[in-house]
Amino acid sequence: MRSRTAISILTLVSFSLILISCKEKPRSAPRPEAKPIGTPITIAAPLGLPPVPIPADNPPTAETVALGRKLYYDKGLSVDNTVSCASCHAPQLGFGDGQQVSDGVRKQKGTRNAPTVFNSAYFTTQFWDGRAPSLEKQAEGPVANPLEMGHTLEGVERKLNADPTYRAEFQKAFGADVITIEMVEKSIASFERTVVSGNSPFDRYLYGGDKKALSASARRGLEVFRDPRKGNCAACHTIGEKYALFTDNKFHNLGVGVKLGIDGNTELTDVGRFKVTNVEADKGAFKTPSLRNIALTAPYMHDGSHKNLKEVIDFYIGGGNSNDYRDKEIHPLDFLTGRERADLQEFLMSLTGEVPPNLGPPAM
Repeated sequence: MRSRTAISILTLVSFSLILISCKEKPRSAPRPEAKPIGTPITIAAPLGLPPVPIPADNPPTAETVALGRKLYYDKGLSVDNTVSCASCHAPQLGFGDGQQVSDGVRKQKGTRNAPTVFNSAYFTTQFWDGRAPSLEKQAEGPVANPLEMGHTLEGVERKLNADPTYRAEFQKAFGADVITIEMVEKSIASFERTVVSGNSPFDRYLYGGDKKALSASARRGLEVFRDPRKGNCAACHTIGEKYALFTDNKFHNLGVGVKLGIDGNTELTDVGRFKVTNVEADKGAFKTPSLRNIALTAPYMHDGSHKNLKEVIDFYIGGGNSNDYRDKEIHPLDFLTGRERADLQEFLMSLTGEVPPNLGPPAM
């Protein structure tokens, strides 16, 4: 009897376990779609630039741009409420921060110079090494970087969802009652796409037909810049017939940051693009920055190692730093005369363009 009873109990327990395992497990609520709603807007491209590239799933609206502007200046996106996007990309500093490398939470130092946000909409990849495919994905990088904002994407979602004002603003912008990190990214990216700058003296000279827009020195500098036998700068910092991005959207090794090892051989202090692609030829290669507004965005290079434009020109005069992966387009320019070097710097100064309104901190 005991044996049969035991078997019966065991059978009943086993059957119950089967029924429990067959029940459908509870599913988490689906995340709302991060689809902008509201009033569509057009981001006007100034003289010298092509239409601003817009992703199909994130058309700019008045609501998302305004929300992105607010988020851009909100230090609450950092884990300790001390760092915002604008801390490293400030409008009064050419949308950089004027430092060799930036300060993050707890005054931690980053490892690379903060690139300007000016005209970042025209880059096909983001960050110096191109690891982000879009402005949207770039926006999440600093948030979760322990040296920058030191937060988590989930933590940002919780913080914003706990704020009734943000809940109402996101509802207007996306029609959803729950805030997701995708909405945050899309809003910041939409604001950053409005940070376009053109109509510089160079643009008015070359594309506007105003032959008085450039000084004689700047005009000579433009010729040095474009001439393959002289500066050959336009090989990477491109100038087209209808517009000029001043970047080829590619990656090049100039030898920036190269140092001598104890064995006398050169060593790369930062492998750059290689960390993303694992392609040997990409070692020490970094994205070609646009030269627009270059006079506003010192210091220069991915490591902020050059304090001013003269140092940059002198670096190129010397042909960069030799290493096994240096780009074939880089070669000494020591044959340029003193006047040609001064003219080249004068031309770079002419690339400072007009800045759209409503890019600063919103009225709170």
